Amino acid sequence: MGRSKLVSLRDAIEAHVHDGDTVYLAGWTGLEPHAAMHEIIRQRRRDLVLARANVNLMLDQAVAAGTARKLIFSYAGLPGVGLLGPARRAMERAGIEWEEYTHYQLLGRMYAGASGLPFFPLRSGRGTGLEAVNPNIRTVTCPFTGQVLSAVPPLNPDVTIVHAQRADIEGNLHVWGVVGDIREAVFAAKRVVATVEEIVDESVIRSDPNRTVVPGFRVDALALCPYGAHPSFAQGYYDRDNGAYTDWAACCKTQESVQAYLDEWVFGVPDRAAYMNKLSAEKLLSLAVRPFCSTPVDFGRND
Repeated sequence: MGRSKLVSLRDAIEAHVHDGDTVYLAGWTGLEPHAAMHEIIRQRRRDLVLARANVNLMLDQAVAAGTARKLIFSYAGLPGVGLLGPARRAMERAGIEWEEYTHYQLLGRMYAGASGLPFFPLRSGRGTGLEAVNPNIRTVTCPFTGQVLSAVPPLNPDVTIVHAQRADIEGNLHVWGVVGDIREAVFAAKRVVATVEEIVDESVIRSDPNRTVVPGFRVDALALCPYGAHPSFAQGYYDRDNGAYTDWAACCKTQESVQAYLDEWVFGVPDRAAYMNKLSAEKLLSLAVRPFCSTPVDFGRND
């Protein structure tokens, strides 16, 4: 058994997220690290560059709280609901810096950052119009074919934050379902903070090595945080809380209602456990999922 990475979420954020940092928040529709983002807001971090494929409710709240000075993204909106509130207004009024990419361009930046490459070439993206507004999207000529390709620079966040289903105390993370950008975001970062639904014995992790998307040696701090992805989903644990997104869309129309939300659901609770206690039993029951196990895999042994 190696060194335990297990700490409180409060201590993890205090130690690893600093004012002015570039923070990548992984998670592709599910396993979004909402609890960690709330803790960052609660600790009143400032001047952060927040990077994420999807600028949605989580980053909308961060902008509303004055946490971010810049957004790096490949989609901005509330999926299934509509437009953003505070983040969109801040971008339209030049109240915040922003860089936009296609999904593949942003993932290419993470690939390059994780691989130590000076840039990442892509066939896609040319002709989108993004080149005109984003100086980081350039062209490169292939030395083998002469083909002109798009190119984006590496992204190496100061810290990547991920949420996963389970881990052992060394920080070996099991992830299943929509893995998304978790692996690339972790290997591109200087520091990694992980939150998980449950802590399990290392024998559980070792029983299915193919599911270990993130090895423990890349994790700097690990926090047990049940429902840490709410209102997004954690495959096998709970479903997406669609009502939370529509509620936010309704309340974020005015600064007064946004501040009231933050005061109640972020600053008004000390941690994720208290946040979840505020939700009704009916709400939690509606998010419950039934077991649906995959067929077991036999790895085989010869001893």
